[in-house]
Order: sequence, then C-alpha cells, then structure tokens
Amino acid sequence: MLRSLQGRLLEPRDAASLAAFRFLFGAILSLSSVRFLLNGWVERFYTQPTFFFKYWGFEWVRVLPEPWMTAACVAMAVLAAFVAIGFLYRFSIVALFLLFTYVELIDVTNYLNHYYLVSLLAFLMCFLPLHRAYSVDAWLRPDRFAPVVPAWVLYLMRFQIGVVYFYAGIAKLQPDWLLHAQPLGIWLAARTEAPLIGALLTWPAMPHIMSWAGFLNDTLVVPFLLWRKTRPYAFATVVFFHFCTHLLFVIGVFPFLMVSGATLFFEPDWPRRLLARFRAGSGAAAAGRHDATPAASTATAGRWSTLGAALVGTYCVIQALMPLRAYLYPGDVLWHEQGMRYSWRVMVREKNGSIRYRVRWRGAEREVQVPPSRYLTSHQEREMSGQPDLILQLARRIAGDYESLGHEDVEVRVDALVSLNGRRAVPIIDPDADLAHEPDTLAVMHWIAPSPPGEPLPAYPEARRLVAESKRAAR
Repeated sequence: MLRSLQGRLLEPRDAASLAAFRFLFGAILSLSSVRFLLNGWVERFYTQPTFFFKYWGFEWVRVLPEPWMTAACVAMAVLAAFVAIGFLYRFSIVALFLLFTYVELIDVTNYLNHYYLVSLLAFLMCFLPLHRAYSVDAWLRPDRFAPVVPAWVLYLMRFQIGVVYFYAGIAKLQPDWLLHAQPLGIWLAARTEAPLIGALLTWPAMPHIMSWAGFLNDTLVVPFLLWRKTRPYAFATVVFFHFCTHLLFVIGVFPFLMVSGATLFFEPDWPRRLLARFRAGSGAAAAGRHDATPAASTATAGRWSTLGAALVGTYCVIQALMPLRAYLYPGDVLWHEQGMRYSWRVMVREKNGSIRYRVRWRGAEREVQVPPSRYLTSHQEREMSGQPDLILQLARRIAGDYESLGHEDVEVRVDALVSLNGRRAVPIIDPDADLAHEPDTLAVMHWIAPSPPGEPLPAYPEARRLVAESKRAAR
C-alpha cells in the first residue's frame, strides 16, 4: 500500500495548471498592492495609528516608519508581478511571503481570512516548482524547463484550498446562519439601495436563500470540482457565488483568490488545451516546447524524500487540526473569539460594541474613564470592540501608561457592551475583572462574560428597519 501510494504521489502531472495559478496568484497580489497604495491605506493602517495590537507570539513585530512602509507595499507589487511571470521565482516568492506576512503581523485589527490564506499559499509556493514551465525563468534557462510536476504538488495546493471551503461550510452549520439568516440579514438590509440587485434584496426570503446557498456552496463545491461530470457546473457556481459576494460586500481579493484556486481542480493540462483552441489549425507543433507530452517525462516528475514527505504530512495535519482548536474552549467562539482566527469562519458574525475603560490606582479618590479613541483610530476601535483579547491588550497598555506616570497598584476595568448578530447588547467582559493583571495567554479567559441568550435579530423586517434608522441618524 505504501509503494502504491508513493507511486500515485509521484505520478507526473502537467505543470500547466499550476503555472496558470502562479500567474493568477501573482497578478491578484500585485494589483491588490497597487490598490492598497492608491487608496491611501498605508497611511490609514500603518502611519496614523499610534498603538498596534500584537499577535500572540509575535509581539516583537514593529511597524516601519515612512517612507519604508510605502516602499514595502511597492516592493510587494513588484515581487508579486515577478511571481506571476516566473522571473527570479525562488527569490521573488520567498521575499513576497516574508514581506507580506510581516505587513500583516503588524496589527491584529487588519486580520482577514484571505490575508492568512495568501501567506499560507505563498509559503507553500516557496518550496514548489511552479516556475519550471510557462515562466521567464524557464525561457531564460531551457535546461531547467520541466513540463510535469509530481502529483503531490497539485494535491497539496488542492488540499489547502479545500480546507478553506470545508471549514467555512462547517462554520455555517449553526442556527444563526441557517435558521435565522444572520448576519446576512443585517448586511443585505444595508444594500437594498444598490443598483441592479437592490430590489431583489428587499425580498423577505432572500437572506435565507443566500444563507443556504453559501452553506451548500462551501460544503459541496470541492467534491463537485473533483468529479469531472459536475466540475463545469461547480466552477460556474463558484464564479457566480464569488461575483455576488464581491458586488455585495467589501471583502477585498478573497473572491478572486478563491476563483483562481478553483482552477486547480481542473485537469492539469487545461491551460494548454485552452491555448490550443486559440491557435486554430496550429496544433501541438505551434505550442512549442511547453506542449511537451507529460507522459513522456515521467522520469522528471520527482523523487521520494522521507523527510520531505514527513514535512508535507505534518503541514497537512496542522492545517486540518488548527481550525478545531476553537472547540477546546467552552462557549460560543463567535462570542469569546478564542480560536476564531485561522479557523476559516468566514462572514459568520456581525458584532458591534461600545467600550469604556475605568482606571484606578492607589490613593485615587475616584476612577478615571479612558475612551479607546485616545489610543486607536476609528478602524481599530471598531475591530477591537468585539474581540476580548484585543480589549485586554489595550487595557494592559493603559495600565502601563499610568504606571509610567508614577501611579502604583493601577487597576483597569472595562464596560464593554457588545451585540452579536443583532442581539441585544450585553457585557462581553466581567466589569469587575482587573484586566491590568490578567495574562495574555492561550488559556481559557474566565473574565469573558457568557454569550447572550436568545435568538438573533430577525432577518426581515427588523433588520431593514434598524438599518434605515441608522442611516437616518447618520444623515
């Protein structure tokens, strides 16, 4: 069985589909970096803030002063373009992975699932021969050209995309999403004035239809992409689904990234066959070197390495188990957020909060109230307000500032009212807990208050009424 498995994993596969994904991945990241610069987001996320929330274990990461943060984004755009065309590939993809991951580690409030996915894919691509075909490197060094790759390379990339879809589907298998259509009901109610599709969103059944469609898409798309007979329909569904999410929600490059990832489930030679159709009458001869028959190059597919196999297996086990750690914590992960990150719970909760810190020290006659806006930008405050570990980080910073002024026995408590998926706002933090002396660890945070009981806000018409009221108040 082991020999048979080894043989299957080392079977040659056409490198064309992986080269196509390399191009799409690099092009998406390059354009995304340019968009980041043009929108002034370097200043908004990295220059304006004076306080940055740290990832556990990466507290040592520091932001660069200007103009170096802008230079980092420019470098990412260039490196991603090099990855797309396969120029200086090894250097470019390693540098892109390190630079992109560094930028994302600067502040937790900038965390997005697709940023995490980009880092994972870039990490894998550092070790995979995705530049051996259809690349500038292969053109400059024909002796390094290889029309095939070992099958395990393709399987590994498919696995990474499949993990995202699988756990995104599992995360939606809960009452708020399937029975109450939340938080989609809240979000769609805010988009009823959108052109073309706004009228459709006023239909009371639409939040439930889209909630179930999202659940079914995430849970079934991978097996349907793997089966040749259903693959065209599954891919069409993927394109339509992510096109709709791109129109309705501000979720960056995630739709484009997932559509590109879905192409990995096609037959590995699909780019060559597609190009051949545009070369009317030219046949394989016009395709040149890159149309070499994969079957003829079995010997170049790869060799088996026990260490390499162990590393790949370890990576897959970690990716399969990482999202499950949220179940080690009692309560609702959407509320306490412990284990929320890196678990592919995509778009399953809407949280709004109001935060106020209360500081007291030895000899103080009364508590001093500290608003988060004293330390945070509006973006940071909005993201922090529903995440207990970030509330703790700022509390510890506030305590440190007061201690630096000479105060002793500084205590920091917080009044934090948070609403989950439209429920009535309730305290998310025990108001009597002294956060100044609570450690920031991976252990259960007992100072987090229990999740709110009851059902979320009805999708319609309550969500629409509340959104309309908030718009009127904003005017």
